[in-house]
Amino acid sequence: MSKTTVIGFLGSTLDASKRDASRWSKWRPTVGLCMQPDLRVDRLVLLHGAQHESLAQYIAEDIAAVSPETVFEPHAISFDDAWDFEEVYTELLDFAQDFDFEPESEDYLVHITTGTHVAQICLFLLTEARFIPGKLLQTQPKRGKPEPSGVWNAIDLDLSRYDSIARRFAEGSRTSTSFLKGGIETRNVRFNTMIDEIEQVASRSSAPLLLMGPTGAGKSLLARRIYELKVDRRRLSGPLVEVNCATLTGDSAMSALFGHRKGAFTGAIAERDGLLRRADGGLLFLDEIGELGLDEQAMILRAVEEGRFLPVGSDKEAWSSFQLIAGTNRDLVAAVGEGRFRDDLFARLNLWTFDLPGLADRVEDIEPNVDFELDRFASAEDTRVTFNREARERYLAFAASPATAWRGNFRDLSASITRMATLSPDGRIDRRTVDAEIGRLEKLWSGSSSRKSEDDLLLVLPAEEIGELDPFDRAQLAEVIATCRRCRTLSAAGRELFAASRLRRKSTNDADRLRKYLARFGLSWDDFG
Repeated sequence: MSKTTVIGFLGSTLDASKRDASRWSKWRPTVGLCMQPDLRVDRLVLLHGAQHESLAQYIAEDIAAVSPETVFEPHAISFDDAWDFEEVYTELLDFAQDFDFEPESEDYLVHITTGTHVAQICLFLLTEARFIPGKLLQTQPKRGKPEPSGVWNAIDLDLSRYDSIARRFAEGSRTSTSFLKGGIETRNVRFNTMIDEIEQVASRSSAPLLLMGPTGAGKSLLARRIYELKVDRRRLSGPLVEVNCATLTGDSAMSALFGHRKGAFTGAIAERDGLLRRADGGLLFLDEIGELGLDEQAMILRAVEEGRFLPVGSDKEAWSSFQLIAGTNRDLVAAVGEGRFRDDLFARLNLWTFDLPGLADRVEDIEPNVDFELDRFASAEDTRVTFNREARERYLAFAASPATAWRGNFRDLSASITRMATLSPDGRIDRRTVDAEIGRLEKLWSGSSSRKSEDDLLLVLPAEEIGELDPFDRAQLAEVIATCRRCRTLSAAGRELFAASRLRRKSTNDADRLRKYLARFGLSWDDFG
């Protein structure tokens, strides 16, 4: 039979009494709940202020007299202002995160009869949001003749059946990991080593950083954390300005980045500062920098090196001192070779280049990121959702499978967890919900990949040669080509294409295997630049 633990506040007024025999004719909530004939209290965790140590000890002695089997655990928790909602909630949340809940072996009752109204409200909210995995407990005196036991009632919020909710949240919150990883206990050695290096560079250098990696690998999120780290270390005081260069086209790109003077072109009815000036004293994040035109690249280079640039239509230079982080999912080395990216700008950016691996290359980090997404959902929606054991094992097995595409990387994972959590209003993601989500993802990836693969096939082979292929070879080659175009190196494409078979071999040469396959159709890696 599960043990029962009661958590509640010491009532500095209701629990107090004269220290003589008359106290046994008075209802005292904390003592009374241990005198109930139909409620066994195995452990009582009593929260109290430091100024009430003596009263807490007095109550402990009376509880020992009426319920010797109850383990009494006083817990001092003090507030500067017991009526400050933010302070009280924060302190109680810290208490809940540090408490070693074991819902599989213990039942929890949260006593909300004693304590200030603010404290009672906060306990209710923490229990309702499942940070404390228990039921609410309310006690009151009996009607008529006073009796010390009173009566009790449990307010069932239907939370007791959720296993390990608060314990897992507490473990995640207590995890001491790199600031740049946002509290996620990542396990991929390559990624962790890279993050440690980025943290050192961000703390000591104001040189530009280049973040490379596939779409959804976390470049934008990492850039924001680098900014927060720099602000925390007092290396920056200005704003963070984020720009998706893929949205900047034509003349508007120059105006958006460098500003313009009034009347510089049709529609320029007022002067515009531009994003570079807005980033003065702060950090400018140019995501998808490979999409900028060569003219914009030249002006960006001068702004980085000299802090000067020329707004559109102006004959007077503007100034801005900012740190640059650039992000791209393109192979900039190949882009330089093709004349689509300036070699001098690349040389300036290439001092600190970090290549973020995609989710499929970090399968050991899927589980902690699943927990991170559940924590983020809890924070956003003020509701804790978790998997049951079978559903969790099923989802993680699918997520880590070599056949799982994760084309959108961590964006796909985040959207997947959000969908399942939203579709689990009882706070429990079950096997049925997981199976439905897996079907949704497989349909999404297979539909988008088949259309794109056929398009990719036409880019590297003439239509007449495609028509001469057997349908089997055409389908297989289309998938190989799509993978090659998505990956930045021959080895990366080989690892993805031969992920399952390579696990069964002691030595691997996926790049050579892929190279020979392409040669069968007169193709080479250079065809996918």
